[in-house]
Amino acid sequence: MQKGKIGVTTENIFPIIKKFLYSDHEIFLRELISNAVDATQKLKTLCSTGEFKSDPGDLTIRVAVDKKKKTITVSDSGIGMTSEELDKYLNQIAFSSANDFLEKYKDQANSIIGHFGLGFYSSFMVSDKVEVITKSYIDNAKSVKWTCDGSPEFTIEEAEREKRGTDVILYIDKESKEFLEEERIEGILRKYCKFLPVEIAFGKEKEWKDGKYVDTGKDRIINNTKPAWTRKPSELKDEDYVSFYHELYPAGDEPLFNIHLNVDYPFKLTGILYFPRIKNNLEIQKNRIQLYCNQVFVTDSVEGIVPEFMTLLHGVIDSPDIPLNVSRSYLQSDSNVKKISAHITKKVADRLAEIFKKSRDDFEKKWDDLRLFIEYGMITDEKFYEKASKFALVKNTENKYFTYEEYEKLIKENQTDKHNTLVYLYATDREEQYAYIEKAKAKGYDVLLLDGQLDIHLVNFLETKFQQSRFVRVDSDVIERLIQKGEEKTSKLSAEQLDDIKSLFRSQVREGENFVIVQEPLDESDAPVIITRSEYMRRMKDMSQLGGGFTFYRDLPDSYSLVINSNHKLVEKLSEKMNKELESFLKENSAETGKLKEEADFLEKEHKGKKDDEISQAEKDDLKKLRDDIDKKKKEREEEISKFGKDEKLVRQLIDLALLSNNMLKGEDLSTFVKRSIELL
Repeated sequence: MQKGKIGVTTENIFPIIKKFLYSDHEIFLRELISNAVDATQKLKTLCSTGEFKSDPGDLTIRVAVDKKKKTITVSDSGIGMTSEELDKYLNQIAFSSANDFLEKYKDQANSIIGHFGLGFYSSFMVSDKVEVITKSYIDNAKSVKWTCDGSPEFTIEEAEREKRGTDVILYIDKESKEFLEEERIEGILRKYCKFLPVEIAFGKEKEWKDGKYVDTGKDRIINNTKPAWTRKPSELKDEDYVSFYHELYPAGDEPLFNIHLNVDYPFKLTGILYFPRIKNNLEIQKNRIQLYCNQVFVTDSVEGIVPEFMTLLHGVIDSPDIPLNVSRSYLQSDSNVKKISAHITKKVADRLAEIFKKSRDDFEKKWDDLRLFIEYGMITDEKFYEKASKFALVKNTENKYFTYEEYEKLIKENQTDKHNTLVYLYATDREEQYAYIEKAKAKGYDVLLLDGQLDIHLVNFLETKFQQSRFVRVDSDVIERLIQKGEEKTSKLSAEQLDDIKSLFRSQVREGENFVIVQEPLDESDAPVIITRSEYMRRMKDMSQLGGGFTFYRDLPDSYSLVINSNHKLVEKLSEKMNKELESFLKENSAETGKLKEEADFLEKEHKGKKDDEISQAEKDDLKKLRDDIDKKKKEREEEISKFGKDEKLVRQLIDLALLSNNMLKGEDLSTFVKRSIELL
């Protein structure tokens, strides 16, 4: 029997393993099975080169749980180890200062062990004692047994093992009893070992017989040794890709399509990525790409390895060239990872472009499911935008699809304003903004439908990409002002009458209705009152709701413009009625205000060109009094018009009609409107 101490430069490695890897202690099984797979693969290599001439026999790796003995055993039929190899691989562990080790890697618990060649020692996270019984493939090799109780002391002695291979027996400690439950072990195996290249047996297949499940005697193999991504694309059919998708995500919908990655140089990378159906309500499940290293599951958190927008995809990436055992910040700066990330981005963009070119109709049918991914990619990744801008689509309110270039050609002639700016009109809700859409279409304009979750961000982004262009929501102003052509319409009402009309409508604006009242000389056929909302303010508030950092705008109340069509017959009718009923007051007020303005204008003309100290205080006081008197007359006029307006049901009716057309009239106000409508009829 050989006794000794494990050659570590720290006083005791085991407390370090238990303390810093405890949160991820389930990886012990992944590490042990990875070692078993390596041993088995090495034997296969020796067989292929002729160095091992015997029949390798059954190479299945077996995992067994004995609840009574409180043990977990991992057995393989690989190359095994001699006594010297046991001593070399298990006892001579050397790495630098434990303090440096812990400080540098304390946040990477899941991957520390493998990085330092300590995979086997992860077993001490859950064990009081570990035994290794092994026999080398070498002719006449003796079986040996290594034992360690979690201290640096170990023993190596002769053992009895008839066949080539290795058994690792873990005596589970009190704190780790959960790992003696078959369901727990099966869950770990299916998580980490589901696609390992050597069959792994855990228990026996069961069948329902005589009212209960009974063992069939047949091994229950928990892994698929030849998953789709390890095969050549030429070997696979569409149904194979779909079948593998459901193997990865049993409860998932059918994927839209897939991309098969297969690169040998300048790095090794294989995998299959799937485009899932992404709903517009952002029910996005990130972390659905599974990262493997030589078919061993490592993580489903791949943000440092693929661009962020790619995390919306599903599937598998397998690469031995990604440094899995270092921090995410290191990953993001690693040149190899950057190359891999850029390659995946290019492959995805090329695949989308290929589908677009080969089957435009099919691409359009899938666009509503694809667009969140593509738009997210364009906004966050410049290189992806360069490629995607050729096949990204926009949809108009008539459900027709266009590329960016096609749509620009469609609207360029008719939707270029007097400043030579191309105006993209859009709606976010076809039903709610129906009246505005129809008004734009009547002008010969086309309206985009941008009702996606990211479209506000996309609009801001595209305005930086499209030359001399801007996006305007179709309800953000009256149609004549959305695309200004330089045509000036005149109002049938005088400037004074227009001011009076504003005062009249202001009298019926209720508390809480944040309306800025303006008048526009629109067509007679246009609505008498229209409600619009500033494109800039609405966009800023929308951005703040999406977490765009515009919190100042989020806290501001919603504000709207109440646009009065001064050329509408009903507005003219109201003006005529008001002038008739308030005729004497209005004439007198106009005359008095006019006289005061003449005097004020005369004094201002006299003061023009003079320095402040050249104007007497008396003249300054006179001018101030004239201005105050003018303001007083204006206020008197507004108050008188307001008294008249409060009893004028038609004014409120026109406001409510505008609110109703915007789906802004509800509850008691809607009920009152209906009653008033009946009265007016």
